[in-house]
Amino acid sequence: MKKFLAVLLVLLMALPVCASAQEVVNVYNWEDYIDESVLELFEQETGIHVNYMNFTTNEDMMVKVETSPGAFDLVFPSEYMVERMLAKDLLAEIDYANIPNAQYTLPNLLNPSYDPNNAHSVPYMWGTVGILYNTTMVEEPVDSWGILWDTKYTDNVFMLDSIRDSMGVTLKYLGYSMNTHDIIALEEAKAKLIEQKQSGVVKAYQVDETKDKMVAGEAALAVVWSGDAQYAIDLNPDLAYSIPKEGSNVWVDCMVIPKTAKNKENAEKFIDFLCRPDIAQMNCEAIWYSSPNTGAIELMGEAYTSNTTMNPSEEALAGCEYFNDIQGDFLTLYNILWMDVKNAK
Repeated sequence: MKKFLAVLLVLLMALPVCASAQEVVNVYNWEDYIDESVLELFEQETGIHVNYMNFTTNEDMMVKVETSPGAFDLVFPSEYMVERMLAKDLLAEIDYANIPNAQYTLPNLLNPSYDPNNAHSVPYMWGTVGILYNTTMVEEPVDSWGILWDTKYTDNVFMLDSIRDSMGVTLKYLGYSMNTHDIIALEEAKAKLIEQKQSGVVKAYQVDETKDKMVAGEAALAVVWSGDAQYAIDLNPDLAYSIPKEGSNVWVDCMVIPKTAKNKENAEKFIDFLCRPDIAQMNCEAIWYSSPNTGAIELMGEAYTSNTTMNPSEEALAGCEYFNDIQGDFLTLYNILWMDVKNAK
């Protein structure tokens, strides 16, 4: 009996060790931004469990990363937020020996200004900001941001509930850079957005729900990211997408590892998995943002390369620019301007 009890005690003591022994990777990504079967495939191939969590804006993500050290192993910020995270010394350097599939990254996305030599970030997806419109409701060409102020479309325009995007497209419409620090230009953009809101043109400021509402025909025009546009176009052939002639934002969402990550090697394994051409193809075809992966692009062929929403021409991109990060007093000013817009009656 004593021997039996001793063996039983040893087994009971071992149970919690076994239960906690499974390896994990804690992933923090945008809503609707991965083919969910990719998570299952990764777990099947590696035995590493993916704790998958979502955010809706870069700013929300940043707050969580700063206030929850150790909670996330892999995060997906946009390029300007990578710049901010680096300034705050929040990111670990990536060991590319563990990410051989990074070789498939498009050359024009390598060595970016926001992260020289991609020391801390790997591109995940890229795209543009433009206008998604319903061709049965809009008769004239959609080639300028100015259409968003046309009172013909009263209560028929969805704007992005995003400070950088809505301010950015307004600045481009007024002839300024999206990254301007000119206070007069910013005040002019604020006044233009308030004018738009007070005219009754704006139906709502929103983010993820816009694509489905456009599919349902709930508005004529919407400011959207290109992947959401492609998603909507696939479901409603009356929809089309345009990058206005004044120019727009071209962006890159990246994969980064916080310095406080508890499972850095597992994060690098997951990055490498997402950079594998067949997996990158699965993600691209599931969420319809532009792929940074040359191998995936080759696998997708003409169906991808001929799609101007996902693969815009050099001419369309000529007037586009990346966002630069804004910090400190200037960020405070930006937030005040945006609240003035949102609170306008």
